[in-house]
Amino acid sequence: MNYYHNLITDKSWRLLRDLVKKYDFILIGGWAVFLYTKALKSKDVDIVLEHNALMGFKEDFEVFKNDRLKKYEAKKEEIDIDIYIPFYSNPGIPAEELINYAVIVEGFKVVRKEILAVLKVKTLSQRGGSVKGRKDLVDLVSLFSLPDFDWNMFKNSISKNILAKELAQAEEIIKKTTSLEELNLNVHKMARFKKKLFTHL
Repeated sequence: MNYYHNLITDKSWRLLRDLVKKYDFILIGGWAVFLYTKALKSKDVDIVLEHNALMGFKEDFEVFKNDRLKKYEAKKEEIDIDIYIPFYSNPGIPAEELINYAVIVEGFKVVRKEILAVLKVKTLSQRGGSVKGRKDLVDLVSLFSLPDFDWNMFKNSISKNILAKELAQAEEIIKKTTSLEELNLNVHKMARFKKKLFTHL
């Protein structure tokens, strides 16, 4: 099931492929989740970029600093690009620490799936009732469903980054979710997933 229109996600994917040819960055957010799960494609692009690379990025894009959310933002047509900078941004884990969890997946430098899940817990706790919050929920469940998900790494990172409250909020949202059509989880399958999930959390 597609969450966004194919024209939008295809355009976003092409932009991402162009960016990786020119810039050295770490991919987080929805596209990083997709590389692991192949569940839902994304519309927006979320990256961790070193400060010196940001200077080059500004030559190709009009970049705005968002002091409230501690990130930089750019746009190409309807595609939003959120840029997280070490020692400035903290999308749940300080951006400079995300660098330590980088791995290569299908030619992209991404953070480990367990760390992605931590970031998704943070965003889901912030926008759970919104359209983007629904996408966060689907992304998080798809990551939790991966057979090689390292629960100890995930829980240690939650503890280290003081996100127990956010995890509790995410758990409550999952508990109230009876089905997820986007992942072909009907009522029976969702109940079975939750029973297994809460043995880990």
